[in-house]
Parts: sequence; structure tokens; C-alpha cells
Amino acid sequence: MGIGFETSLTLARNGFYTYATVRKLEEGSRQVIDIAKKENLPLQVIQLDVNNDKSVIDATNSIVKEKGSIDVVINNAGYLLFGAFEDTSIDDIRAQFETNFFGAVRVMQAVIPIMRNQRNGKIVNITSVGGRIAFPFDSIYHGTKFALEGLSESIQYELEPFGIKIILIEPGAVSSNFWKNMKTAAKATESTNSPYSQIENKMSEAVNQMAQNTIHPSEVAKAILEAVTSDTPDFRYVVGKDGTMIIEARKNMSEREFQNLIKKQSNLQD
Repeated sequence: MGIGFETSLTLARNGFYTYATVRKLEEGSRQVIDIAKKENLPLQVIQLDVNNDKSVIDATNSIVKEKGSIDVVINNAGYLLFGAFEDTSIDDIRAQFETNFFGAVRVMQAVIPIMRNQRNGKIVNITSVGGRIAFPFDSIYHGTKFALEGLSESIQYELEPFGIKIILIEPGAVSSNFWKNMKTAAKATESTNSPYSQIENKMSEAVNQMAQNTIHPSEVAKAILEAVTSDTPDFRYVVGKDGTMIIEARKNMSEREFQNLIKKQSNLQD
């Protein structure tokens, strides 16, 4: 399970009537439904595919019809695409942006008019420390997260006069299905003679190591709860020691020093 699972339960356990959305109802929803029933939580699981305009609109309209308002939205859908930029097809790039960036855009454009009319609302975008710091072989993933960070930073000013707050949650490495669901660029899997294969293998070792040193997704859920229950939430919440350390290093190092740190952490420098 992951951030969405833990966040749904955390919010419901703290009094939020929660709609946990899944792309396919039969996949991954049974456990959260069982827990909600056992604990008598105010939680429903509904279908929502962030890649589908109609699905987003239908889910939004259904919630408003049932509850009359939408007060908090968490944009969490996303996955990691791993591979050298040159080995990554345009189709893979489009698919990554479709889910990680345009998925959040669809949801925001659906709920902002509702929140604007309410003169109240919080939109939480789960980006990543990777929305501010870039590692090799994750270029498209970082592109989506940097894009969502930039969009969020801009629209916070547009939406503030209407009582809508934009919040960024920036986790470091999290123990979740994120690593299992990682996709490899199609060209890289098809080719045995990529010019990047040697350094990509080194980076893969670093990724595997990173996956062994993670925080539990409940830590991210706690940060989200803190943000949405605050009258004056911060714009950014960095979650995890690894994320905090790399952000601080970026602030305090020269460009060259920081590049060397990234190469060392990526197993690309002795």
C-alpha cells in the first residue's frame, strides 16, 4: 500500500468524510473498505481515473451531489518512469505527463470552480523532493514534478483571494507500491546495446539502495493531515530526513559541489 491508502484512513480517522479514489474498483480497494467498515470510518471508495476527463467530472459531480461541497482535494496519482532520456519514447513521455501532471490538472480544474463558489478549500498536490532536485535517469518523472510545482506556485496567488489554498507535499523516498510500479523506458528494455546501459546499471543499484532506506507512507499522511487542519498551512512540506538533507545541501552548496553530491549518491562517481 502507499500514500493514498494511508492518507485516506488518516483523514477518515480524524473526522473527514473521505472519498478514496481508485482507477479500478476491484484493484486495491478491498483492504481499505474492510478497514473502514471495521472501524466505522466515514470513508467511501469510488472510481476515478485521472487520465479520463469524464471520469474526473463524474466523480466530482457525484461527490458534490451527495455532500454539497468539496473542502479538501489530495492529488496523489503518479508513477516513476526510469531510463535515459534518449532511450525514452515520445509515447512514454506523454503517458508519464498524462498521469503525473495532467491528471492533477484535470482534478484541479474540476474542483476549483466549486471551491471558488464556496470561498473555501485546500488543494494538496503530492509532488516530491524530486520536484526541486533532479537525479539522472528520472528526467521525465522530474519534468512532471517540476511542472506541477511551478503550476502550483503560480496559481496559489490566483486562488488565494477566493479562500483556496494550494499546498505542496514533497516526500523523499517512501516505502510503498511506488517502487513496484516503476516503469522502464520502452526503448531501454528493447535495446541491449544502449550507450547508457553501463551507467544506467550503476544508477539502478543506487535506486535499489534508495528503496531500502525509506519512510513509511503514514509519515506523509501525517504531514498532509497537519497541512489540511491548519488555518495557515505552509506552501511546502518536505517529508523525510533524506528529503530534508538534500534540500538543505542544495541551499548550502555551490552548483558544482551539489552536482558532485548527486553523482555520488547516484553511484556515478567514485
